[in-house]
Amino acid sequence: MLRWSLIFLVLALIAAVFGFGGIAGAAASIAKILFFIFVAFLVLSFLLSLINKSKGTR
Repeated sequence: MLRWSLIFLVLALIAAVFGFGGIAGAAASIAKILFFIFVAFLVLSFLLSLINKSKGTR
């Protein structure tokens, strides 16, 4: 998912350079949404691994 976020970010930067403001804005918004979803999954995965480790030591 982070890969897709970076792809849309690059697409937004290229579109902005060529003056396609609407496309650049849409691609940047998609990249931002995908990035925050990735961060949420990262935090959730980290918390679940901590919970599983604490259950395994009892």
